[in-house]
Amino acid sequence: MSVTGPPVGSLNRSTSPSSQAQLPDTGSTWADKYRGATVEDLDPPPALSTKPSDLVSTALLNAYERDYTHLTVVSEDTRALLGYLSIPRLKHLLQVGTVADTDPVDRGMLRFRRKGNPYKVITMDTPLEELEDFFRGGADGGSGPQDFAIVTDVNRRFVLGVVTKEDLAEFLRRRPA
Repeated sequence: MSVTGPPVGSLNRSTSPSSQAQLPDTGSTWADKYRGATVEDLDPPPALSTKPSDLVSTALLNAYERDYTHLTVVSEDTRALLGYLSIPRLKHLLQVGTVADTDPVDRGMLRFRRKGNPYKVITMDTPLEELEDFFRGGADGGSGPQDFAIVTDVNRRFVLGVVTKEDLAEFLRRRPA
């Protein structure tokens, strides 16, 4: 999915700044690197969603409690994915006074652009080779490298979780050669 605003970042656990996460270049082919593994093998935690009308302070508290750097924003009526809330960006907006902690989330969220923008559907069955290609900006990765992917069901009706570059890099570090 393409988004408005700055490049997308990690929606997942915040182990390090997502913009600094690098996928290791092992020089091996993807088949050697991942050996048939899929997104499900990354064991992604469930996505944490908020609504546009929720208070910024509530969203911040929920993100801090789970050590998430980004939250998905879903419609109150249909639960459709509308965009995401970047906690680092939101903290900056709070510091400069653009947003207050008593404002609704929609004042600080980044909305997905849906019309005319192809995007890659990432499911639990997506091979990790395709996920890496997506993170590098290929295969409908949009306008360039991506730092996270929202995992949905095949029909894109439910947000199942979130995977990041850090998750993929950690999977490669843990996996025996």
